[in-house]
Amino acid sequence: MVSDIQETPEGRSSQQVEEEKSTEKTLKRRDTMDPESHWKSIGRGTKALSLSVTLHLAFQSLGVVYGDIGTSPLYVISSIFANGITHHDDLLGVLSLIWYTLTLIPIVKYMCFVLHANDNGEGGTFALYSLICRYAKVSLLPNQQEEDAEVSNYRLELPNEHRQRRAWALKTMMENSNFFKHTLLFATLLGTSMLIGDGVLTPCISVLSALGGIKAATPKLTEDMIVWLAAVILVILFMGQKFGTDKVGYTFAPILCIWCLLIGGIGLFNFIKYDPLVIKAIYPKYIVDYFGRNPKEAWISLGGVVLCVTGVEALFADVGHFSVKSIQISTYFLVYPALMLAYAGQCSYLRKHPDDVTDAFYKSIPGPMYWLMFVVAVLASIIGSQALISGTFSIIQQSLSVGCFPHVKVVRTSDKYEGQVYIPEVNYLLMLACLAVTFGFKTTEQIGNAYGLAVVFVMVLTTCFTVLVMILIWKSNIFLIIAFVLVIGSIELLYLSSVLYKFQQGGYLPLVFAAFMLTIMFVWNIVFRRKYHYDLEHKVSSGLLTDMAANTHIRRFPGLALFYSAVVQGIPPIFKQYVDNIPALHSVIVIVSIKSLPISKIPLEERFLFQRVEPRSLNMFRCVVRYGYTDLRKDAEPFEKLLIEKLREFIREDFLLSQKPTKNEDEDENQMNKEEDQGDNVLEREMQELEQASQATVSHLINENEVVASKGSNIWNRLLINYAYNFIEKNSRKTQQVFHIPHQRLLKVGMTYEL
Repeated sequence: MVSDIQETPEGRSSQQVEEEKSTEKTLKRRDTMDPESHWKSIGRGTKALSLSVTLHLAFQSLGVVYGDIGTSPLYVISSIFANGITHHDDLLGVLSLIWYTLTLIPIVKYMCFVLHANDNGEGGTFALYSLICRYAKVSLLPNQQEEDAEVSNYRLELPNEHRQRRAWALKTMMENSNFFKHTLLFATLLGTSMLIGDGVLTPCISVLSALGGIKAATPKLTEDMIVWLAAVILVILFMGQKFGTDKVGYTFAPILCIWCLLIGGIGLFNFIKYDPLVIKAIYPKYIVDYFGRNPKEAWISLGGVVLCVTGVEALFADVGHFSVKSIQISTYFLVYPALMLAYAGQCSYLRKHPDDVTDAFYKSIPGPMYWLMFVVAVLASIIGSQALISGTFSIIQQSLSVGCFPHVKVVRTSDKYEGQVYIPEVNYLLMLACLAVTFGFKTTEQIGNAYGLAVVFVMVLTTCFTVLVMILIWKSNIFLIIAFVLVIGSIELLYLSSVLYKFQQGGYLPLVFAAFMLTIMFVWNIVFRRKYHYDLEHKVSSGLLTDMAANTHIRRFPGLALFYSAVVQGIPPIFKQYVDNIPALHSVIVIVSIKSLPISKIPLEERFLFQRVEPRSLNMFRCVVRYGYTDLRKDAEPFEKLLIEKLREFIREDFLLSQKPTKNEDEDENQMNKEEDQGDNVLEREMQELEQASQATVSHLINENEVVASKGSNIWNRLLINYAYNFIEKNSRKTQQVFHIPHQRLLKVGMTYEL
């Protein structure tokens, strides 16, 4: 930090000195690309929500978070007993499994652990990855800057500071292992791919299960008719995505609330009417007896049991829309009790009517309630589908920000709800995939097998990331970590083994989706990182910049040029490529780097970082524009205007810092005043040049690159770059479309990357 001024120079009041000190501190936050500078970050506490706001959010969360897990009673029991009930007490064993799964996974794991591993309120696989990247240098992209830690919400408080040694050992191992870094990225992309697979399978199984009620009431309807009806509903669902979901909480929450009350009430009614003794399932011994009677069949049935927690990842993925406390309240006081009663009621009914197991949900509904439950079930299944579709859009937006997904159009559908976005290309691909799955499988049995594998994979990966957070960030007690791994990890691995057994009966489907998405993500990310390293290796040297400043053949004309680049260090080769072909430069030049930080959101006042590029006569600046992985640049955002305004502030503050007075007894007052006047003239001239340049023309220069494999490359490298990457790149949106650059002021500078 700059040392405080101890005495007031002549001609300056103490108030002026204090103002200059304040300005220095402000500048120290913005002029943040000086490698020798170290400044203290300014923390910002999390604002506590009032009880009324928390309850309001808890109600809204019903319409967004619980549509999937809330509709699981539609198909869980029928999926478990696909071949019928072989023993009367098997129902008690299955009910006990469901009860303990609902308690250990959503309640213990997610409510007590995972929800607290949020990244400044944001959840999901990328949030966990970003959180870990902030505390350990495990990112594969070398664009980290010390100044990133100065963002007000970059750091979190670290509890249990006395367990530093274990955390430091893990941190060192992670940072020194390229294998671990690649594995961590692979796990993140795998979890993302599986969650996208959920976005395909959830609408299929939810809508087909809900429509099964029509077949039960009117047997004349054939299976093909139900499939076509499901297809119509799916098309309407996806076509309506472009209108956004800004009112999703208010619109859907009452329906999900009614749904939970109905399934809980009917479950309680059936529990009392048919067999209250199913309460015995609270004893785990019935699980042991169930496995003892038929070990293999019981193990296979775990693939159906795990469907009772489908959509549990939404509890964490959507926490950014609400709060941890609000999701805990809605889970503890409504959703969890309703699900427990719903499954108890179905099992009580089946104890008296075991032959109805293939359609347990609708058969157990009392006659007068049938059609009401059918309508609410269809609406609830659509809501459950909506939650996963919206989640897919959000997670792809996060992938885009870290260079793991091709450029696509991201439309923000709500100014009120920041996380709600719409991606047209992805929406139509999801619709086609849903229709293909619906027509291909036709029944919920095989879709359920596929669905279970996707769900368990995501849960296992979330557990692994949470353990890293417990060791590295929370520094939890070692016995708590071991207990968490042994209990939660063992249960999830057991479920994973069961769903993998059904690989040939539809379980392969999410792996096909994951392989497809992973291929796209990895091809794009690998080439993205190679291009970044190429720019670093070919950046313009300081000597060349000095020669450019002295070169009289390079003309300067009024105007502001914004050169876009990914690198945050030095001057990118696009600048040299431009000067080599056009020996004329704008009067003011700004090298703009769009950078994503491993943090969810960045305040607007902390988004821009500036640095002056020497020699000063070039009138060139470096600007790093930082975004969080959930921040979205809107079409209406005055990016250009805001950048120019922040540049004015930087020039003014840079001048004040350079003119900081020093005490010199040999220098008379007249000489000091003369230097101040000269400095004022320099500032006035620079501000005038910027004003004239911005009024004359503002040009946006981007890199129109061609990427080819270098000569002598192996066949893998040629396939990766010349075919796979170039095919994806040609079918993705162009840079100017992503940055919303005005077409009439766009200049493209051609470059060839030989990687």
